[in-house]
Order: sequence, then structure tokens, then C-alpha cells
Amino acid sequence: IIKFVGAFIILLQINLPLTLIVFAFLPIMFFFAIRMRGRMSSAFRKNREQIAEINAQVEDNISGIRVVKSFANEPAEIDKFHEGNARFVDSKRNSYWNMAAFHSGLTLFTGLINVAVIAGGGLFIAYKIINVGDLLTFMLYINNLIDPVKKLISFTEQFQNGMTGFDRFYEIMSIQPDIVDKPKAIGLKDVRGDIEFRNVAFKYNDTSTEVFKNINLKVKAGDYMALVGSSGVGKTTMCSLIPRFYEVTEGSITVDGIDVRDIKLRSLRKNIGIVQQDVYLFAGTVMDNIRYGRLDATEEEIIEAAKNANAHEFIMELPDGYQTYIGQRGIKLSGGQKQRLSIARVFLKNPPILIFDEATSALDNESEKVVQDSLEKLAANRTTFVIAHRLSTIRNAKKILVLTEEGIGETGTHEELLRQNGIYAGLYKLSYGKNKEMGA
Repeated sequence: IIKFVGAFIILLQINLPLTLIVFAFLPIMFFFAIRMRGRMSSAFRKNREQIAEINAQVEDNISGIRVVKSFANEPAEIDKFHEGNARFVDSKRNSYWNMAAFHSGLTLFTGLINVAVIAGGGLFIAYKIINVGDLLTFMLYINNLIDPVKKLISFTEQFQNGMTGFDRFYEIMSIQPDIVDKPKAIGLKDVRGDIEFRNVAFKYNDTSTEVFKNINLKVKAGDYMALVGSSGVGKTTMCSLIPRFYEVTEGSITVDGIDVRDIKLRSLRKNIGIVQQDVYLFAGTVMDNIRYGRLDATEEEIIEAAKNANAHEFIMELPDGYQTYIGQRGIKLSGGQKQRLSIARVFLKNPPILIFDEATSALDNESEKVVQDSLEKLAANRTTFVIAHRLSTIRNAKKILVLTEEGIGETGTHEELLRQNGIYAGLYKLSYGKNKEMGA
């Protein structure tokens, strides 16, 4: 700014008309820069969108590499990758074209200013308004005037490139979660684990059909509750309402008599342990993944949790024991091993409320038995909800809840429901028949 103002004052003292000629071009330069700013912004945004698509596809292919190989679809995935790369090259070419036009335009305007000054200066010399020495001095100071302007305009390109990335980041960060704490939400203390559903109904935001309604259920602290029913009746959704992954449409759910909507989300979820069918393990070591259950846990506590989950023996057989790197999503481990690590993680968390979401449905019989033993040990003296795929795993449940499209169809123990000879008995006979066929 000082350089620009100083050059401007000196040019005014040399010759006012020539200075006005120079300044006549500056608004045009700024207008050109603003127009090109919009084009470069669009081009840079397109670049980032295209590279994001390529990165997402690569991550998808690596995560699903076994599926790709099992269907022998490597050529198709390579073609998709080449198509994505071609789109990225096109967008990159467009951004380079805009950058070249931007810099060429600045050079053009600088040249035009010099030509205009020389032409005007020559005319003024002819009319003896200025002399040659003044014109040469004026030409030298023009660069001192224009150079800050060019730097300011060139900064627009760098700023726009950075702002495009920041804008995409800000778009994500500005998304507000649908479920947040109430202003006066409280934290849970000394949780027993009493759970109650009171006239609960739920439907997804984009549908008018209710998944279920009028669900009334009391589960006492330490009870083992199993949920069964055909696919799509809302077993997982019902359990997801407890940690508020979804919000109830009607009614309420309470923990120890407190509405979950009045509890701080962090406090609520710290008291709930979830073991899912689809286990997610992070890229890192075995110890890192178990420690995720409680980040301040000691090594001794982690090993104890692994022993409780029947995972210690197989961990010690790994090349580096607890320091073995297991790869993205635990790709180096079997399904049963991954499931036992997820159970060890929950053992370490030590929550009073548990949710098992078809945790053994994808395992073979041998792995299922080991994992089932771990789950039963984990469930001892904790309020437990089990979403069952194999009915043989819930025979010892204190209460079994049969969900239908109309809501709760039946409740009772395994023996009581078999005697009723209703929905559960039909599902059990069907499951038992399949098991006999497999055994044969």
C-alpha cells in the first residue's frame, strides 16, 4: 500500500493527464480479476469434487477387494477408475485454462497501460507539455504503481484456490446434527439399567408409514431381553432408539426413570455398549482397537478385557501379539476374531446396558459358540437387549419379545412361547428344521 500511494503521488506531480490514463485501466483490471475469480472458483471446486470421487472409489475398491475379486470384476473397476481420472483431467485442464487466461490478461493490461502512456507521452512531448526526461521517469514509476496491483490481483488466485477447499470443509462442519442435547440436559449417575418404552412410535422422516407404534415395554436392571421377528419389522431400529441414534416419533423411552431426551448424549451413550454384526475395527494394532472402549485404560485392563472376551489366546498367537497391525477394518482377522475384539472393547467400556445386534449371525458354528460364551459372560448382571437371528442363541433369555409389522406380537420365555404355538413357535420350528437339514 505504501509503495502504491508513494508512486501515485510522484506520478501526479510529474503529469496529471498521464496519471489519469493509467488509472483509467485499473478499474478494468479489477473487473477482469473479479470475473476470472468466479470462473477459477468454479474450476477449483470441480477439481476437488472430482478428486474426492476418485479417492472415494479407490477406498471403496480397497475395502471391497474380496468382493471385486470374487466376481472377477477387476477390469470393470479399472475402467471406472480410468473414467474418473478422465473427468479429473478435464476439470484440471479447465482450471489451468482459466489460470492461463487470468495471468495472460494481467500481462495484456500491463502492456496496454505502457502503450497508452507512451502514446500519450509522445503526444504531450509534441505539444511541449512534458519533456523526454519526465516521460522516462513516469515510465519507471508506472511499474512501482502497477506491481502492487498485480500482486494483489494474483493473490486472488491463491486465495480462491484455498477458499474452495475451505468452503467444502465449512459445508460439512456447518451441518447441524438432527439429534442434539437439550439446553438443560443432565448426566447419568450410578446407572442401574431400568429401561421402559411408553407408547413408543417411530417413522423415518422421509416416510409416512410408521415402522412400529404403541410399543410398551418394561425391562428391569440386569434383565436379558431378546427381540425376534422377520426382517424389516424394526428390531434394530427399536434398539437404536435407546442411545438416540434415532428420535422417537411419539411416546418416550426412559433409563432409570429419566427420559433419554433429557439426558446428555455423551452420558447416555457412555452407559450403553453395542456389539454389532458388522464389526468395525480401525487401522492400527489389536491393543489400539480394544483400548477404543476406554481410552485411558491400562495395558493390564486391556489384557483382562481380552481374556473375558475369549480373545487373549488367539491374540497371543498373532505375530506381534497385542501390537499386531490388523489392517483397515481388521482385514487380517477372521470374522470370529473381529467379533471377539469388539466384545473385548465393550468389556473394557463396562457399561450397565448392552445391545447385541445379531452379533453371531454371520459366524460359523464353532466361532459362534466361542462368541456366544463371551456374550453371555459380558451380559451377566447387565440390562441386555439381544436382536436374534439364530433362535438357538436366546433360549436362556429371561423374556423374548416377538415383533411383527403390527407391533409386539408375543412376549414370554422360550418355553412359554413354544407352548403358545404362535409366531415364535413357527419361527423356531422353521429354524430347527433348517438346522436339521444342515446337520444331515
